[in-house]
Amino acid sequence: MLYSSEKRDITMALAGDVMVTRRLSVFSEERFVQFRELLRSADVAFANFESTARHYHEGSPSLTAGTFMTTEPKLLEDIRWMGFNLLSCANNHAFDYGEQGILDTIRHLEASGFVHAGTGRNLREARSPAYLDTPGGRVALIAATSFFREWNQAGEQRPDSAGRPGVNPLGFRKSYSVDSQAMADLRRIGVGLGLELDRERLRSFGFASRAEVGVDTEQEYQFLGQKFVVGDGFGVQTKANEKDAAGNLAQLREARRQADWVIVSLHYHEMGGASLLTAGKRTALDECAAFFADFSHRCIDEGADVVVGHGPHISLGVEIYKGKPIFHGLGNFILENETVRFIPDHSYSRFGLGSEATPADFLDARSDKDTRAHPADPLYWQAILATCKIASGKLKQVALYPVDLGFRRPRPQRGRPLLAEGQTAEEIIARMARLSRKLGTDIVYRAPAGVIELD
Repeated sequence: MLYSSEKRDITMALAGDVMVTRRLSVFSEERFVQFRELLRSADVAFANFESTARHYHEGSPSLTAGTFMTTEPKLLEDIRWMGFNLLSCANNHAFDYGEQGILDTIRHLEASGFVHAGTGRNLREARSPAYLDTPGGRVALIAATSFFREWNQAGEQRPDSAGRPGVNPLGFRKSYSVDSQAMADLRRIGVGLGLELDRERLRSFGFASRAEVGVDTEQEYQFLGQKFVVGDGFGVQTKANEKDAAGNLAQLREARRQADWVIVSLHYHEMGGASLLTAGKRTALDECAAFFADFSHRCIDEGADVVVGHGPHISLGVEIYKGKPIFHGLGNFILENETVRFIPDHSYSRFGLGSEATPADFLDARSDKDTRAHPADPLYWQAILATCKIASGKLKQVALYPVDLGFRRPRPQRGRPLLAEGQTAEEIIARMARLSRKLGTDIVYRAPAGVIELD
């Protein structure tokens, strides 16, 4: 054996979303340092960097209903101190400060020496694999997001036109199943409100493509920009945009030939399953949208070793498909979105706040002083750090370490991860076990982690 990487042994540590606005390296609690040791001891330590790396004077705010995220460049060293060496940047916060925010983030990450994927100066760059060299072999990362606004996605280069900075998209189409009576009612409403004539005028005007306008059939009807199909009852279906899927899979095949290991990261917010029609709050949704599961399987089929999902901001199940792990959701690993120093006027005006208001005023208004939204729901403050041990090219063990982010603690404290213990740890692992069992995966709690053993 000439190279040690020929052993095909590697350890990966995988976290979900990191939103960093405060120092990390000044803390030394044992349950915090344990995570640092887990990350540093792994060959690969991955996270989704759900922020922009920028000085507060750089770039201009885009439009978003969420938090305008800024991680000051000096804090990137704290992320490195924590042990992370591989970052996804494909997410909805990447474009919080527009195209310039994309470029600033790339510049600051590269200056800090991070390997990152998912954004770029054009679509090919955003979609291309990033490579991390480790003692266990060369690791490729392909990172995409399904949650983006149309103008957030990177644009393709042409011989006669430059591309556009943005994120690597994996778009999807949602369709709604309704019974025949509901379909007849939708068509009647469409005619009565003049929506049919409006679409006909759009077709004849010529600026919209046929695909954008849509074509109705006996079984399908376009209503207010959504697709409805006749079915036995009511339901929601999702399917990935095939052009985006094919483009990402082409880059996966490139990565498979150029690296020893391939990780695919997908940031998504869309949920699915039966709970979509019954859940009264977001954290009661416990299944990913169908397009995520389908695309994840296609990635494994094409040679990915790991698929890691994040974005719902709550932990979801783990699936073992053809001996490879698919993490449907790891939750928040660092949730410091409430200590951003400056927030654009757009955020304040949404809640009727004027120019004299401060970030704390905005946060109080948004959550009704921590009585609603994520500050009031413990599931947003519980997460998972996963480790994968691979030996001789085969997955041997997945360990799921429960993360406690300090629910109900004051804003300047909460959001930093500590290894959960006691009842909180048991609840986190029990939830993962329940959701993973639905995916055919058994988890055994062996404190401090839930464990998946493979032959």
